[in-house]
Amino acid sequence: MAKRQLLLDCSGLVLLYIFLGTLRELGAVQIRYLVPEETDKGFFVGNVSKDLGLEPRELAERGVRIVSRGKTQLFALNPRSGSLITAGRIDREELCEAISSCFLNMEILVEDTLKIYGVEVEIMDINDNAPSFQEEEVEIKVSEHATLGSRFPLPNARDPDVGMNSLQRYQLSPNSYFSLQVRGSMDGAKNPELVLEGSLDRETQAAHHLLLTALDGGDPIRHGTVPVRVVVLDVNDHIPKFTQSTYEVSVPENLSSGTRVLTVNATDPDEGINGQVVYSFRNVESKASKIFQLNSLSGDVLIQGSLDFEKYRFYEMEIQAQDGGGLSTTAKMLVTVVDVNDNAPEITITSSTNSVLENSPPGTVIALLNVQDQDSGENGQVSCFIPNNLPFKLEKTYGNYYKLITNRALDREQVQSYDITLTATDQGSPPLSTETHILLNVADDNDNPPTFTDSSYSAYILENNPRGASFFSVTALDQDSKENAQVTYSLAEDTLQGAPLSSYISINSDTGILYALCSFDYEQFHELHLWVTAHDSGNPPLSSNVSLSIFVLDQNDNVPEILYPALPTDGSTGVELAPRSAEPGYLVTKVVAVDRDSGQNAWLSYRLLKASEPGLFSVGLHTGEVRTARALLDRDALKQSLVVAVQDHGQPPLSATVTLKVAVADSIPDVLADLGSLESPASPEDSGLTLYLVVAVAAVSCVFLAFVIVLLTLRLRRWHMSRLLQASGNELAGVPASQFVGVDGVRAFLQTYSHEVSLTADSRGSHVIFPQPNYADTLVSQESCGKSEPLLITEDSVTGLGKCDPTGNQRSSSVIIGFKLNFSNIFLSSVFGYKSSDRSLLNRLRAPLLANALQELAFRVYPSDFLSSHTIKSEEE
Repeated sequence: MAKRQLLLDCSGLVLLYIFLGTLRELGAVQIRYLVPEETDKGFFVGNVSKDLGLEPRELAERGVRIVSRGKTQLFALNPRSGSLITAGRIDREELCEAISSCFLNMEILVEDTLKIYGVEVEIMDINDNAPSFQEEEVEIKVSEHATLGSRFPLPNARDPDVGMNSLQRYQLSPNSYFSLQVRGSMDGAKNPELVLEGSLDRETQAAHHLLLTALDGGDPIRHGTVPVRVVVLDVNDHIPKFTQSTYEVSVPENLSSGTRVLTVNATDPDEGINGQVVYSFRNVESKASKIFQLNSLSGDVLIQGSLDFEKYRFYEMEIQAQDGGGLSTTAKMLVTVVDVNDNAPEITITSSTNSVLENSPPGTVIALLNVQDQDSGENGQVSCFIPNNLPFKLEKTYGNYYKLITNRALDREQVQSYDITLTATDQGSPPLSTETHILLNVADDNDNPPTFTDSSYSAYILENNPRGASFFSVTALDQDSKENAQVTYSLAEDTLQGAPLSSYISINSDTGILYALCSFDYEQFHELHLWVTAHDSGNPPLSSNVSLSIFVLDQNDNVPEILYPALPTDGSTGVELAPRSAEPGYLVTKVVAVDRDSGQNAWLSYRLLKASEPGLFSVGLHTGEVRTARALLDRDALKQSLVVAVQDHGQPPLSATVTLKVAVADSIPDVLADLGSLESPASPEDSGLTLYLVVAVAAVSCVFLAFVIVLLTLRLRRWHMSRLLQASGNELAGVPASQFVGVDGVRAFLQTYSHEVSLTADSRGSHVIFPQPNYADTLVSQESCGKSEPLLITEDSVTGLGKCDPTGNQRSSSVIIGFKLNFSNIFLSSVFGYKSSDRSLLNRLRAPLLANALQELAFRVYPSDFLSSHTIKSEEE
């Protein structure tokens, strides 16, 4: 109850002593508070928000927080009231030990402005500790012959409190032999001594029991006691004597355990056990007893713990030398710990950011840090720096606080991140240093437009390209990152031949690939110029342009166009005139042609593809001039047909043909007289009969079978005709032998009737043609390909390809089987009883007879095609 009342009184005292310090350098404010020790958690220390000029709610908004150097947080900020409160129990004796004034320093950081405010809190002592002795009982041996006034040291009491609450006086229990005297020392300590006031007689009383009491000056007064037992000894004339009354030594703090600090020495002239000296510590504080060790026989003082200048800088101990007779004396040992540069500086980053926007103005704060060294003197003087090649610098703000700021604008495209090495070095010998790293990323700002890899582009595309095909791509690079580097491509608006450019070309906005939306024609336009725009996705977006020239390459896609001779539009036939008197090299006409392509694709060459009279005319290779190659002869036909081919030099080459009609005559009347014979050849239907009349003889066996059938048929006919000729032998006796062509003795007057059966490889077209009958009384001319035997089919005539084609065209692969059936009027008259004057009747009889025979023959050669598509034509004049 008394303790609680004391706390209430102290808290009232604290409120009276709160004050605001004056401003320090760089705008920092020093604030001082008082708080008693042993207060409960949450005890009010001071109104921080009021002293900082802030509202309580602004503490959290502005990031106000305590920056403490210690490992234990003793104070905290109340965000609701804005006051400084205790974060736990505060023990002044634990924090400051025997120091009279106990101050705790801390810093309060305002995060948004990066301002530091120093706060000093004085811990007020309360009388919470009673004086105490380390010994549980003290034994003092006194010779019975000790002189009056002899002094015997008593143990000192320890009180951690300070001021009036510390040790003030000693009391000794009443007795008749001893009194108590207190002797002060230079450091203010009170050393009690027992003074002999009466003569001792061991035989009367061998031991005296006293009680030593230590009292402080607190309210209420606290005290501690220790029993003192005085043993009366026999006579021992001499007491030990130290060589020095005070031993002083300075030792470095980095001494290792077991190292000897010094050796004390005391001598006793007595002999025997009374001259044997034993050493021991007296009145040694607990911290010193853990550090030092005394050899009781040799007097060597050794280090058994570790010294730390930053914790304890000075030790004072009392060494007692006692002989075997119980006599003792004391000496002081003063140990000064010398600071050694054994602590490297410490760097504490109070606040920092891991990213900063490029192009930020110089002076932008990156981090706030604190540097300290636990050593003292030069060993504790610390300097902090960063490498000079970085665009940053350190500025000192308050105390040992530094802020890291930029000293010039940053460029992410040059350096994307910085590993900033902070180095703190003290002034010790040798100096110690500490490094810490701050990794700073430079955030991208859209400060770079997209850049094309080339200043201009040229693309080539073949005409007649497929629609939608890609033909070129452009690439633009942006040195920025993320969305600032996302490049989008587009085409500048423009028109081409009255149509928007977007109807010809499109571009992939993501990849920059260009596509042709239409099929280009080199003859329409040769080149196309446009602008490609690349813009990024930054805010605001940046863009750049590049020119693109598209060249259309020519392809050989145009057939040469013949301008002369032009095809007539009225159905007439154009004729060129060549006089029979023309000399070799005479210019008959000139073929004029053009090609819409260009370059090699438009280079034209002329050649004579076909002529009715080979070797008569020639065509200029590059001029297209048609000239006579030799002199014209009388035997040269009046009408000449020339097929001239015009070919370009493309790949593949394309060509066109034109048919020229040349009339060979000396005068126009001669030409007009024979113009009727310059008609066009047979109709396309007739000219194509050869192709459709060719029978595809697929197997030699089929041909052989047809051949056998024909032979059998001929043999039967020969037998039958021999019978008929025997009966009509008298009527044929007057006819000359040269006018007959017979088969096994059959002779007939050559009233020729020619039939041709054409079988083609195409099974869909096989025809039998009956041309005009030849009534000449001569043998068949050479134009019949040497076929003189009527109704005779040879192996060569069956298998030969194109041998009887008068046009010389070998592509039809025709198999011509010619049948020449010659029946004379006399033969028919003798067989059937008709007279030779009945020519019309004979013709009517002969035509169906021959048709039936040829149909039977075609059916036997190729029955399947004959039934499906054979056509038999018969012509008769």
